[in-house]
Amino acid sequence: MLAVGVLAGLSVLSLLTYGYLSWDSLGLGPGETEATRSEQGEGPGVGDPSSQPHIVFILADDQGFRDVGYHGSEIRTPTLDKLAAEGVKLENYYVQPMCTPSRSQFITGKYQIHTGLQHSIIRPTQPNCLPLDNVTLPQKLKEVGYSTHMVGKWHLGFYRRECMPTQRGFDTFFGSLLGSGDYYTHFKCDSPGICGYDLYENDNAAWDHDNGIYSTQMYTQKVQQILASHNPRKPIFLYIAYQAVHSPLQAPGKYFEHYRSINNINRRRYAAMLACLDEAINNVTLALKKYGYYENSIIIYSSDNGGQPMAGGSNWPLRGSKGTYWEGGIRAVGFVHSPLLKNKGSVCKELVHITDWFPTLITLAEGQIDEDIQLDGYDIWETISEGRRSPRVDILHNIDPIYTKAKNGSWAAGYGIWNTAIQSAIRVNHWKLLTGNPGYSDWVPPQAFSNAGPNRWHNERVSWSAGKTVWLFNITADPYERVDLSTRYPDVVKQLLRRLSQFNKTAVPVRYPPKDPRSNPKLNGGVWGPWFKEDEKKKKSDKSKGANKQKKNKNKKKAN
Repeated sequence: MLAVGVLAGLSVLSLLTYGYLSWDSLGLGPGETEATRSEQGEGPGVGDPSSQPHIVFILADDQGFRDVGYHGSEIRTPTLDKLAAEGVKLENYYVQPMCTPSRSQFITGKYQIHTGLQHSIIRPTQPNCLPLDNVTLPQKLKEVGYSTHMVGKWHLGFYRRECMPTQRGFDTFFGSLLGSGDYYTHFKCDSPGICGYDLYENDNAAWDHDNGIYSTQMYTQKVQQILASHNPRKPIFLYIAYQAVHSPLQAPGKYFEHYRSINNINRRRYAAMLACLDEAINNVTLALKKYGYYENSIIIYSSDNGGQPMAGGSNWPLRGSKGTYWEGGIRAVGFVHSPLLKNKGSVCKELVHITDWFPTLITLAEGQIDEDIQLDGYDIWETISEGRRSPRVDILHNIDPIYTKAKNGSWAAGYGIWNTAIQSAIRVNHWKLLTGNPGYSDWVPPQAFSNAGPNRWHNERVSWSAGKTVWLFNITADPYERVDLSTRYPDVVKQLLRRLSQFNKTAVPVRYPPKDPRSNPKLNGGVWGPWFKEDEKKKKSDKSKGANKQKKNKNKKKAN
């Protein structure tokens, strides 16, 4: 008990030091701890909790595979290490190589080819968003009584009000609509002269919150407020999509303290950002305990894609980076922490994909999945909690028909089954196949960050024979993608190409519209926000219909 009291005191002291909480906000006097208060029956969570678990999904942005303590990083992440060690580490866990694709697949349980978002990301000036006919995870959770809240980065489109988070199932939203922006001012320039403010509370610009607070800390404070005001006896879904550690590389000065020895300025800033993020997650966990949610909660942590070495991230020893279909772009840091887990302190090496959270969380919430919703995700709770085999045997990493075609790709190279000029990647059991142009393919070891800038001389590179557009790897035996087996196992290549072809038959058309000049924040009060007016479109269509009617009447008179 003495040790527990000391640890609790140190945790509270650290919070006071960093300014997230105070004695007053904790409601404790000096010398009084949460443990002593709960012993006296005064804890905020006293009473029978709901059988439905509280769900907290934390999504980091651009965190590299190596950039967590338990993967050997020089960056200290004590909170993540502890939560993962006490939970289940996901060591065969996959996401998408960029922001929008991962977020869309998490919230719908569907591959990109089934939502039309299979190319790149949603740009700020594009009249595009997650298609409105897709049912979302928060909508399904609301059906079974959950209070749903989102804090952080949306990046699923906002050109019309129906695309906003509050219209897609969230009771409240506090965060940014775009993919990136300044961590303090919350301004974002998409191109010269096209700049605007990007911080929202529900459907309106949150000018009142523009106090120069670093976004990681600001979002954490918002989460604490939500938890403090909600009744822990009623189920809550919290989607916390931190901006960190995405560029621009910014962090409060005190977080640089342990990383002065890192010469590479991008890596040093990135380390400070990750240290701040780790502390923020500690504060979220403490708030869950303080307000009575923790014992009936499921905390899921995930990165949205691999790290970007040019912006300080490290995926070593994996190959490639963010934006590519090499393992470094799509294999992610992930774990589940929960008192409800049966096999705590274990490692899950079964195949898990970000689409799996949709059916898994709906089932845990005692919800129903409509038969007409054709999901690509699987319920993997027993795989994670009990160590059972995963129901998933394959992952379509993506098929992007409009990405730059590989010059030497052809149907002949794909045995008449597939055009290998098209960028695609698929995993089936141990095998992974890539076609087209998979993207930046270097291995970037830790010593590449030893200089003032990323040093390409340290990178390991492979010069493929001219015209190569097909790669095959046994990922179980060769997770670092060093031995291409495509010429040794042509039959396996053919099998995976056929699987690609089958998936492609189910694909919907790509949604990637050109820029709309009406998106300019200058036309919207200096704020990035919905610009498409449905009423205007209706008026125009009504006018055209009226004009057509008049023409028809005139033609009838002439005919008579």
